[in-house]
Amino acid sequence: MSVPRLQWRTLRGVAEIDATQWNAIAPDYPFLRHEFLHALEQTGCASPETGWTPQHLAAFDGATLVAAAPLYLKTHSWGEFVFDFAWARAWESRGLAYYPKLLAAIPFTPATGPRLLLHADRDQAWLRSALLQAIAAQAQRQDCSTVHALFIDETLHEAAAQAGWLPRSDCHFQWHNHGYRDFEDFLAGFSADKRKKARRERRRVAEQGIEFITLQGAALTPALLQQVYDFHAVTFARHGHLPYLSLECFALLAATMGESMLVKLALHRGTPVAAAVFFRSATTLYGRYWGSAGDFHSLHFEACYYQGIDYCIEQRLQHFEPGTQGEHKLARGFEPTLTWSAHWIADPALRAAIASYLAREQGAVNDYAAAAAQHLPFRAP
Repeated sequence: MSVPRLQWRTLRGVAEIDATQWNAIAPDYPFLRHEFLHALEQTGCASPETGWTPQHLAAFDGATLVAAAPLYLKTHSWGEFVFDFAWARAWESRGLAYYPKLLAAIPFTPATGPRLLLHADRDQAWLRSALLQAIAAQAQRQDCSTVHALFIDETLHEAAAQAGWLPRSDCHFQWHNHGYRDFEDFLAGFSADKRKKARRERRRVAEQGIEFITLQGAALTPALLQQVYDFHAVTFARHGHLPYLSLECFALLAATMGESMLVKLALHRGTPVAAAVFFRSATTLYGRYWGSAGDFHSLHFEACYYQGIDYCIEQRLQHFEPGTQGEHKLARGFEPTLTWSAHWIADPALRAAIASYLAREQGAVNDYAAAAAQHLPFRAP
């Protein structure tokens, strides 16, 4: 197979390329779709003003887009969920500038998945290697300290390691569908006391007069969108933060993402009181945002976890990633799962120091995941 002579373009926004052309090589992963990235950029949520400057790489063979990568030049480390603040301090202690850095990631989205778009009819291994080299070269041209590929899939994890990038792992809690017929079939694998607790949590929600409806993005009226947005914004405010996404962004996502975006809306005697926002692929459900108008017992567990599990079983989805953090997920059947990132480091001395640190950190992450697995609710084999 002849090696193509690629023409490389740096896109200052995904809007610079046709959506059909981009989506034609995008994998089945909602956050890499042109519509998702465009909504974040068009509404200013991911923009130079917020410290996310789009610099997407696109490779063409003639007029055909054959590979691409979402890239952002970052001037801070917020909204990434793979924390490198200590690395920034180490750079600064040597009188070096850590920012800007380059990020191969989906803004504000700690969801595992592909980070590269590769044409299905081309040599994907070769294109993947070419993209990694091009990304590092772009970082060098712009005098970036580092490149970070976050929440990557196993294929990119292996390819990046072969290219000399440093691997880093964390532990998230994810649900896996083992062919369950319904929710009760899922609970049948729990120990008796854990099964009783889960049923009690779901019963308490129902006894408060709360019911759920499932709405795809396009079914959300402006009034419902406002309510869903307000619910999620209040949750951010309770933790002392402003929401990453705007109401305008929510509306654009709802209008353009089709069946990929859905909302579980909680109704208390017919009035919306809470909502959980999800995205999905053909195999996986991703929990992203949630919020409520009041303090209802067990409502968070029902809206964010049990409703999602119900949906996965009904739709025969294989995986459910409910988001970051939360050891409380263990008792509800979410298993400790390693997630990966990969890091290209420009400075040789700092690369060596970080490599040593990551080796020690990896041992601690492995130990944590093993210890967490001991608290799963399932009966021993």
